[in-house]
Amino acid sequence: MNSFLNHAIFGWYPYLCLTVFILGSVIRFDREQYTWRSGSSQLLRRRQLIWGSNLFHVGILVIFVGHFVGLLTPIWIFDALGISHGFKQIMAIVVGGLAGLVCLVGITLLTHRRLLDPRIRRTSSFGDIAILLLLFIQLILGLLTIIVSLNHLDGREMVKFMDWAQGILTLQPNVAALVADVSPIFKLHLFLGMTIFLVFPFTRLVHIWSAPVWYLGRRGYQVVRTTRPSAASAASEGQS
Repeated sequence: MNSFLNHAIFGWYPYLCLTVFILGSVIRFDREQYTWRSGSSQLLRRRQLIWGSNLFHVGILVIFVGHFVGLLTPIWIFDALGISHGFKQIMAIVVGGLAGLVCLVGITLLTHRRLLDPRIRRTSSFGDIAILLLLFIQLILGLLTIIVSLNHLDGREMVKFMDWAQGILTLQPNVAALVADVSPIFKLHLFLGMTIFLVFPFTRLVHIWSAPVWYLGRRGYQVVRTTRPSAASAASEGQS
């Protein structure tokens, strides 16, 4: 029974989450573009929002890049660069821990603002609150994994997660067995992380796809207000 659950959660469930994540995002963008936004409430408690949002986004970006590079970079590249598994593990603990603490402060401010301000809570949907709490729990679990990782400074546990993540993306069979014996904290962290991908298309997180990087190369323009009539209105007045 335990073997079946492990295979279902870490062998089949990732593909369900990735399929819904990709297809759901495409379908929502195609059919519900007016909901493709983060739903700002910046007019209320603006200072707390700025601090919370900035700290959260800085921390989460570092965490995301760290996970992406750390899990999906082939092991032979680290070996070729002379980066040992132990050094990589320590760097993950230090950098991930600092980024996690910054992110924790930010998301705590955002959660406090969202839940305890009556005006903001009344304008918040179930999805707004649910995804915020999911991210909060996931962050706590991520920080708890650091405690477990301190007992595995040789990096062998990290290699298991690298092999598992890369095995999922390359459709390798029986990858679930790679994480069968890891700590329950890691398993909860992996499961909730996959679940966030599953619910991603149905929440405000879709605004991540709309990061305005194209603004960096866009030519500037200026909006000018004038009391002079436009050419179209002047022509219509002349005809009348």
